[in-house]
Amino acid sequence: MNPAPPPPPRTLITVAPTGAESAKADVPALPTTTDELVETAVRCERAGAAMVHLHVRDDEHQPTLDLPRLTDTVAAIRQRTELVVQLSTGGSVQDPFDQRLRVLEARPDSCSLTMGTVNFGDAVFLNPWPFVVELFQASQAAEVVPEFELFDLGHVAALHRLLDTYGLPYGGRVHCDLVMGVPGGMPGTTAALVAAVAALPEQTTSWSAAGIGRTTLPVALAALSAGGHLRVGMEDTVSYARGRLVTHNAELVERAARLAELAQRPPMTTAEARDLLQVRPVAGR
Repeated sequence: MNPAPPPPPRTLITVAPTGAESAKADVPALPTTTDELVETAVRCERAGAAMVHLHVRDDEHQPTLDLPRLTDTVAAIRQRTELVVQLSTGGSVQDPFDQRLRVLEARPDSCSLTMGTVNFGDAVFLNPWPFVVELFQASQAAEVVPEFELFDLGHVAALHRLLDTYGLPYGGRVHCDLVMGVPGGMPGTTAALVAAVAALPEQTTSWSAAGIGRTTLPVALAALSAGGHLRVGMEDTVSYARGRLVTHNAELVERAARLAELAQRPPMTTAEARDLLQVRPVAGR
């Protein structure tokens, strides 16, 4: 008798609910308060998300890297969910490097780590090499698992250089996210995704992809077909379909979960995500 086949691989779904670009006045459904972020995290976990990628806003709904607010948000989401909590170290394109480094003091499970400078629409998202190295080494010391954000093929090459020079991140796993469709970065196309995945370092243990705006669905489908994971959320798109705005991040997670099921790679549990990324155990769990 032939042995039973192994269980199908599962899909890590990350939700990026807010970002730093959309204004609350223009997108009222955007979660910007701590209560809204917690409610969003709870609903998205139920819908199939296993990790949340967080930006926070101040009382005027403007992007902020205020450390007490970051710390309180991490604690509030941990109290209500089992999600892997990832903080953005990008903030907004205006945030200074010292504040971006201090994000690690909020003790997230994971942090984003962008591997190079990129034109970001009309702005410039600055990530010079010395800052990339400093942030990487700080994440190692803080025992925070980085997610390497790759906006272009040059960023993939920089990741090779980083790992070859400074070793593996905390936890020993290398998880990347291809951010595709940003004006100034790589396009959100299947061809670009295939090229980026083919160029990833051999140390890479997992990767996901996020399509910005109208590239959301094409990138998600290409990622699933190539064995990748998914990032979705209102940071990346505020439109669900032509002429139809997103009313809640859970809609995007639910759609991603349906796509993963159709690909026979159902959504990963939070416990499976923690094992995949090898994040630091949370005290009391």
